[in-house]
Amino acid sequence: MKIFLIGYMGCGKTTAGKRLANKLGWPFIDLDDRIEKHTGKTITELFEQEGETAFRELEKQALHSTFELKHAIISTGGGAPCFFDNMEQMNLNGKTVYIELPPKVLADRLRGAKNQRPLIKGKTDEELLAFIAEALQKRTPYYQKAKTTVDGVSLSAESILMAVNLV
Repeated sequence: MKIFLIGYMGCGKTTAGKRLANKLGWPFIDLDDRIEKHTGKTITELFEQEGETAFRELEKQALHSTFELKHAIISTGGGAPCFFDNMEQMNLNGKTVYIELPPKVLADRLRGAKNQRPLIKGKTDEELLAFIAEALQKRTPYYQKAKTTVDGVSLSAESILMAVNLV
């Protein structure tokens, strides 16, 4: 079985995913890391040099490359479910878990990482909160297609295991 962790950047996909993979003894795959290893460029460099459209195509390819795996915890980029038929494909190929958090909590978490994340680079705190709220409004319909939703505030490997009926 594969478990796809989806949600906005900063919601805890990578942290929870690593813990979950460790607990289950399964491989952990971060799609952004996979793309960076494949291209030899950082996500920021890809956005700046190739543009978002090219990045989203690479992201789709990286996602599809996980479908052949028997067991894995896959952390997707925050936008991955919103492009192509990625959400439908994840639902067909594994269990999808939306890690939900309100915009204010996400903004608080992301405040110190603005320079490492191309979509929020250079934004003031107020701009960051407004950007996240607007992005969530657009992305939530995609995120809600996940088979299950967990509360990101009280996120743990156990809460994900319970959500996907592995406990």
